[in-house]
Amino acid sequence: MLFVELALIRWIGSNVLHLSYFSNFVLLGSFLGIGIGFLRADKNENIFRFAPVVLALLIVFVVVFPVGVNRTGSDIIYFSANNTTGLPAWVTLPVIFLAVAGVLAMIGSGVAKTFIKFPALEAYRLDVMGSIAGIVLFSVLSFLHAPPLAWGSVVATAMVALLWPKLGILQIAPLGVVLLALGAETFAGNTSWSPYYKVTTDKYATSGEEVVRVSVNGVPHQNIVSSQLRKREEPLYFTSYDRLNNNPLNDVLIVGAGNGSDVAIALQHGAKHVDAVEIDPRLYQLGKELHPDHPYADSRVDVHIDDGRAFLERTHKHFDLILFSLPDSLTLVSGQSSLRLESYLFTQEAMNTATKHLKNGGAFGMYNYYRETWLVDRLAKTSEVSNGHAPCIDRVQGAGGLSLIINSPYKDAVKCGETWSRISSVDPKPATDDHPFLYLRDRGLPHIYVTAIILVLLASLVLVRANAGPFRGMRSFADLFFMGVAFLLLETKNVVQFSLLFGTTWFVNALVFAGVLVFIYLAIETARRVRISNPGRLYVPLLVSLAVAWIVPQHALLALDVVPRFFAAVLVAFTPVFLANLVFAERFKG
Repeated sequence: MLFVELALIRWIGSNVLHLSYFSNFVLLGSFLGIGIGFLRADKNENIFRFAPVVLALLIVFVVVFPVGVNRTGSDIIYFSANNTTGLPAWVTLPVIFLAVAGVLAMIGSGVAKTFIKFPALEAYRLDVMGSIAGIVLFSVLSFLHAPPLAWGSVVATAMVALLWPKLGILQIAPLGVVLLALGAETFAGNTSWSPYYKVTTDKYATSGEEVVRVSVNGVPHQNIVSSQLRKREEPLYFTSYDRLNNNPLNDVLIVGAGNGSDVAIALQHGAKHVDAVEIDPRLYQLGKELHPDHPYADSRVDVHIDDGRAFLERTHKHFDLILFSLPDSLTLVSGQSSLRLESYLFTQEAMNTATKHLKNGGAFGMYNYYRETWLVDRLAKTSEVSNGHAPCIDRVQGAGGLSLIINSPYKDAVKCGETWSRISSVDPKPATDDHPFLYLRDRGLPHIYVTAIILVLLASLVLVRANAGPFRGMRSFADLFFMGVAFLLLETKNVVQFSLLFGTTWFVNALVFAGVLVFIYLAIETARRVRISNPGRLYVPLLVSLAVAWIVPQHALLALDVVPRFFAAVLVAFTPVFLANLVFAERFKG
């Protein structure tokens, strides 16, 4: 059940761009479906046998109607395709939400009909063990860069085993459709998979040179081109070196190294050593294989497959130049947060950290297609606060907001063509580690989120009422509502906090989810062996642990070395989870 949920979040987001940024939409559909499945546990029916049918319909719908979207409005930015494709959002999203809920309701019903044969805590224990197994298996497949056919094969094998010996054409045919659809995508000659993206490549010619275009989740993301062609067509990539004043370039750090274009440019400008940080191993691999300048084969280059902020926090090196070169991800850290992979890279604290890693006379620069003037102003203001004076800025008119911001705490280290001053009508405050939403102009909930949440709530109320009858019977379970809200908040908080402390990589994300489940499992085992006569007493240490988690500043943990930071973070983050689940386990026995 959990494996299917994780696979659907990942796969649908790679084909429907709405859900690359709002993957919690699929998560909520999964929660609703699992809940409905469990509400029907005592019904004299077997809807699990229809799960392959609904799963096949969902897969076919997404394959036939993939979606690329434009951003709309200027209060929230997300990168997307240039033109809308597929069906309108008001058709696509409800269909996917209901189909996901349907698939998980049928699987959830099968789980529930099994669980009612066991005592409550034993069923809960099995649930958590199965969830841990699902996360471990999905993480292993992510590590192996396994394509969707591998995920579908796991699901199909499990369904065949669980439906045997009552397996019939109603199950075999849909599972065959699922494998055929995912197999066609898997074996497409220009498609591969990283732990974050569906990566596709295609070629075109310009100025007499062949260019490899790399798209992720259906969005053009990078071009693999020679430095000579890059200089002719996008000279701003080279401008940062023009702004340096007598910089020896002994050590250069490139964050967002991608396929290696920025590394090649640094080497051409005489960099004696380059640390190239790239979070996605597949993008690095493509650059290593296809870049005409072969920058990753140069002995002066060290490659780090890591989160840029995590690298800065861990390294003890200092640099003559630090560049953030187009490090814009096209996906979220997880389905349970609104953080993108680069969210903690552009906060005030991150800029301060980068500045501290500069050598005497060193400089820090960043460039990207920012598209909104207020976003340029936010980043320039953040640079100003970190360095004590306004940065240099270079803009390319008519190039989608391509801009370079470069600064240094040493005033003579850079020579400006133009000094930044605010150009937008608003004055957006810098993003911070406590509010790392770079692309959200104003604090608050964007209308797109509020609308989606209201619609999800209405759909949930209707479907729960239809499957479980009047809501009056839920009154005695009101405490479980608050426990559920608290748990989801705790889990989301831990995912976000560990992303800051250890990086926004898929591996850190998997460790957090697995860690939460392990501590839940330990609480269950404790509750099975130790009788707690008055669970209410546990609220005192629980509230104390929550207070400690709130009081301990994140920068205090960031100041620790990696090993003590890990143990401190685990203690602070998972103690409330353990204590809360002791309370919940006692309640759940009944």
